This record gives sequence, structure tokens and C-alpha cells, in this order.
Amino acid sequence: MAPRAHMSSGRLSQGLLLLWVLLATGLCHMDAVTTNSSQDAQTSPPMAMPNGTAQPMERNYTDITQKCWDYFVYLMRNVPTAELCEWKVISRPYSELQDCLETWADHLNYSYPNALAEQYIFQSHHRYFHNCTLEHPVYFDPPEDVLLAMIIAPICLIPFLVTLVIWRSKDGKAQ
Repeated sequence: MAPRAHMSSGRLSQGLLLLWVLLATGLCHMDAVTTNSSQDAQTSPPMAMPNGTAQPMERNYTDITQKCWDYFVYLMRNVPTAELCEWKVISRPYSELQDCLETWADHLNYSYPNALAEQYIFQSHHRYFHNCTLEHPVYFDPPEDVLLAMIIAPICLIPFLVTLVIWRSKDGKAQ
């Protein structure tokens, strides 16, 4: 397994990623097409289904998101299986994926979040983080009827207690 790459500056890695995507996709050519000949079913990302009327911007965004996904898979290869649920370890690759998808959508004036970006995020969770469980239980609000009872009981009890205190203080003075 390859050693984990450590970068002290997120700006440097983001710049390298953007340069890599620009060079790999050839944004100067509107008819750039990427092929996925060597990907197996497990590493293949979700694909947008292009229709016959797809605009060049959508094709470019689809191609760029493929590069974002490839870079994410490359970064995740450096993460040991035992550390897949450690946020300190996976935050960089996960944030890089999300930032790449969002930055390029913004750069191409494509809406974000969008269906393709969501598919990549869901795919990342399905592939890498599906076995992560919470160490601490998640607490939920009680059902509405229990919550109302817990709110109304003290409210109804306050007038009774005030009446009781006033009544007992009058009896004490009379004696």
C-alpha cells in the first residue's frame, strides 16, 4: 500500500488538482471524450446518461466530474481499511471531491448541487463508508404526545403550587 501523501497547504493541492483536470480534459476542445476502458464495476463511478441534445457544458461537466472521481479514488487508495471511518483521515479526500465538484460546477455556470454531483457523493458513501457506524448513540426527540405531557405538566402544576403557598401562608398568620 502506498504511503499517505501529506500536504501542508490545501491551496497547493487544489491548484494541482485543477491543473490536472484542465490538462486531462482538454477544456479547449468542446468535443473531448473520455473512455473508461480499464475500470472494473467496483471502481466505476455513477455516469450521467447523455441525451442527444446534451449541451457542451454538460458534457464538459460530466468529463470533469469523472476526473474528480478518479482523483478521489486515487486519494482513497492511500487510506488503510481500518481508518476509513476516521474523519481526520478521510476529510481531505472527501473534501477534495466535494470541492472539485462544486468548484467546476461554479466555473462552468452549472447548478450545484446537481444530480450528477449527488451521485458521486452517494457512490463514495456506498463504496467507502458503508460500514461506518456511530460510536455514540444518536438521541432523538421524544414522541409528540410525551413531549406535550412533559411541557404541560409543569405548567399546570405551577398555579396549584402558588395557590398552596398562599393558602398555607394565610393559615400561618391566623394562628
